[in-house]
Amino acid sequence: MNKSDKALIVLSGGQDSTTCLYWAKQRYSTIETITFDYGQRHRIEIESAKKIAALANVPNKLIPIDSFHALGGNSLTEDAIPVKNETLNNGLPNTFVPGRNLIFLTFAAAYAYQKNIHDIITGVCETDYSGYPDCRFNTIEALETSISLGMEFKFKIITPLMFLSKADSILLAKEVGALEAMAFSHTCYNGVFPPCQTCPACTIRATGFRVAGIKDPLIARIEQKN
Repeated sequence: MNKSDKALIVLSGGQDSTTCLYWAKQRYSTIETITFDYGQRHRIEIESAKKIAALANVPNKLIPIDSFHALGGNSLTEDAIPVKNETLNNGLPNTFVPGRNLIFLTFAAAYAYQKNIHDIITGVCETDYSGYPDCRFNTIEALETSISLGMEFKFKIITPLMFLSKADSILLAKEVGALEAMAFSHTCYNGVFPPCQTCPACTIRATGFRVAGIKDPLIARIEQKN
């Protein structure tokens, strides 16, 4: 990639988008980040995104999309539904927010269009995850085509983590210098700090760090405080 290129990072405030941000910093000279407030239970991630963007010295744009909260039907946007590890009858966990990444990336593209940014980077991954269909390669490939046609602007949706295991993505984070910022990331679906360490997101994160043989910087920061 040409260092003069521009990129927009979808920054949730979690470990994967943090890794993607620092991955992009090594490849682009101009970077912006965009974060979505969609009425999520784990709203603490919004502040995490703001903090991480500041650490990376890049601008962060917060976009409100509260329609997901109004739609409900899942544990990430409806407080009455507890976060669970088991899958539902459709094979997906109750943390699946239908259409979330499709909407996020479409909004990101609309924002990037105004900025004349062609490259949109997101931390979605189809391996080592909860099986969300809007994180799969074929979904992202189809969406890239759709938004490019719909805006008559050639977008490229870049997914550095798409085929990496969680442990491999953590090793990549170390390689690109993202571990310091990851100490301020938020993964816990229950939206608590310190993280609950029992929800699906927490357990996947813990397993990834254990397999990678690296101490989670967030846990290290919490232990240091205590």
